[in-house]
Amino acid sequence: MKYFEAEPRALPEGIDYGDQIVATYYAQVPRDMIMYYMAPFLAVEQSTGTWTPVPGETPEVRAKHVAKVIGIYEVPQYEFEVPKEVEERTYIVQIAFPYRNIESQIPMLLTAVVGNISMGGKIKLLDIYLPKIYTDGFKGPKFGIEGVQDLLGVKDRPLINNMTKPCTGYPCEVGAKLFYEVALGGCDVIKDDELIADMSFNRVEDRVRAYMELEKKVYEETGEHTLYTVNVSDSVPKMFETAKRAVDAGANAIMVNYLAVGLPALQALAEDPEINVPILAHMDCAGALYESHYSGISSHLVLAKLPRLAGADIIVFPAPYGKAPYLKDRYLVTADTMTYPMHNIKPSMPMPSGGITPQMVPTCVADLGKDIMIGSGGGIHAHPMGPTAGARAFRQAIDATMQNVSLEEYAKDHKELAVALGLWTGIFEETKA
Repeated sequence: MKYFEAEPRALPEGIDYGDQIVATYYAQVPRDMIMYYMAPFLAVEQSTGTWTPVPGETPEVRAKHVAKVIGIYEVPQYEFEVPKEVEERTYIVQIAFPYRNIESQIPMLLTAVVGNISMGGKIKLLDIYLPKIYTDGFKGPKFGIEGVQDLLGVKDRPLINNMTKPCTGYPCEVGAKLFYEVALGGCDVIKDDELIADMSFNRVEDRVRAYMELEKKVYEETGEHTLYTVNVSDSVPKMFETAKRAVDAGANAIMVNYLAVGLPALQALAEDPEINVPILAHMDCAGALYESHYSGISSHLVLAKLPRLAGADIIVFPAPYGKAPYLKDRYLVTADTMTYPMHNIKPSMPMPSGGITPQMVPTCVADLGKDIMIGSGGGIHAHPMGPTAGARAFRQAIDATMQNVSLEEYAKDHKELAVALGLWTGIFEETKA
């Protein structure tokens, strides 16, 4: 064995990217701390060793299992002195983790690449490179973008998704009335709000049976199908039982609050052959993981790469022109992470959401293209002419956008859109400012 095989550092050319998971970190440390020494300490801490040498961490163990620092890049790159006014130095650090330490699972991936590092101060996981040997262990989305489009028979425009409002507290018959109204107006997908699941005052199976009867009625009236993503989020194993009961009752899609229940639970749902319907993944709790500038996990991992890997067919994420604070460049990178090639894993359908109104449709399409699902709750239910008109206003905005006609021009002959423009234009102008 050569001495450097057991060292927690290597050149990028000195590792085999085919069996290494590479994590990229942001780190900010006091000016006198030397990252050349600190980074290998973190690599050892997250692989074979601990804060002090132990007898069992032999050179042979390290040679097979130690993580290796393959890059340390200071920004800016000081070469001959650190200016006196600089109190902290900023680095990008890359560490390669042997696949054999993690194998094809998410819990050990997060334990290795985040783990104790998450308590190390100003250290943030920026990205993870996953080799094909890792992603080969996952099935990914069953349906993905094309599968969802095929189910609805819609490929030439964005889909529109409505979240039932109020968020919770209503009986099944109220939800059924709202479902019918927005489906009749042209919503392709209707989802439970994340705040209602299998509740004693409104059971999942009751909603599925009632809503799917109305789905048939709307199809007979309009010729358009509607997916209903019923929220099955719950404790384990009850969630799996609820999901199967929902499918047996006729559900044509399900929804899960994937961070609240855990990514492995989402993966188990997606890989269950009895759950043969699309899964919509909702982003609850995501901000707690990504919103810090200096620590946590980057948003495109939390909102895209990991749920896509776990099998989400549709992923809800915040739109920068809606109500959630989210930078435009992060939004675009997150959408790319859902849709660009990732070894054997199908693309997930991006669903920008959070305070979206019809005025924002052209911007959504300009940013992300047509193969998306646009989510709106209050932007539909609060329409002055009612939920059916709110849904129609969105469909009219989509039609205008796909015909390359301005919303203002299209609204001259479409009253639902005209009313929506008059109500919400000011909100959109504020978000742009």
